Amino acid sequence: MTTKTELKEESFEDIAARIDKALENVNKLEDADAKMHALGLKTAIEDFNKFGLVKIVQKLKADERGKELLFELLEEQSVRSLFTVHGIIKQDIGSKILQVLDFVKPYMQSHGGDVEFVKFEEGTAFVRLLGSCNGCSQSAVTLREGVEEALVENIPEVTNVEVVPNEPSPGLIQIESLDKSKSKGWIETLSTEELPEGKMKCFQTDEANILLININNNLSAYRNECPHQGLPLDTGMFDSDENLITCAGHGFKFDATSGECITAPQAQLEVFPLRVEDGKILVRPN
Repeated sequence: MTTKTELKEESFEDIAARIDKALENVNKLEDADAKMHALGLKTAIEDFNKFGLVKIVQKLKADERGKELLFELLEEQSVRSLFTVHGIIKQDIGSKILQVLDFVKPYMQSHGGDVEFVKFEEGTAFVRLLGSCNGCSQSAVTLREGVEEALVENIPEVTNVEVVPNEPSPGLIQIESLDKSKSKGWIETLSTEELPEGKMKCFQTDEANILLININNNLSAYRNECPHQGLPLDTGMFDSDENLITCAGHGFKFDATSGECITAPQAQLEVFPLRVEDGKILVRPN
């Protein structure tokens, strides 16, 4: 009686762990020549793979349906990681922060707390602490310090971590929200006549740098900052036919209707609340 041995399909995490283990073993080699040849083989294989991957991406991007397939593929963690490792897409700072927070969340949740990423600005990561983390007890302080340590040690761009206040319960009515255009935090920007259909314009104050966009007479407001390296988006290009914003710095593309980053999934422009009163565009920066 013969039996068939079925090959068990490895998960993405298992394969990544095998690669890490193999590289760890290579780095432990005491023979300098053997170590050099092993690392040389690793580099050659990576260069070979990157060459083929770049050709695949170029072909997909040259066809409209191919572009759609490419964006769908980038939603897969394994494909996104492969492209990131080979430098085909660059991981934006927001994605790096979310990745680190994913590691600390299970520990925080086991203590009745949680953490949310709010924004990154000039070396500072702003986070919101939830549950038991949102308090002054010693355990809450320990959890907050754990978040700061994880971000600062793992992401060179992060030099400081600030905790922002929790948002009020949806069931509560804030007094300031009843004060119409004089409500705290609202900024009067351009008039609707100053922002024609199919155009984007920057409005800057001491408090915020705002990017205003008019798409088919639907207005949107974003922080005028590319999440990749913080460059202003108004110096880039706005394609009103495709509703795409392209950053002048490294060519990152964003959906102007939603703020979603097409180049690097999970990156997102920061959206500001907007309303129009008496022909004036009012924006409330976060």
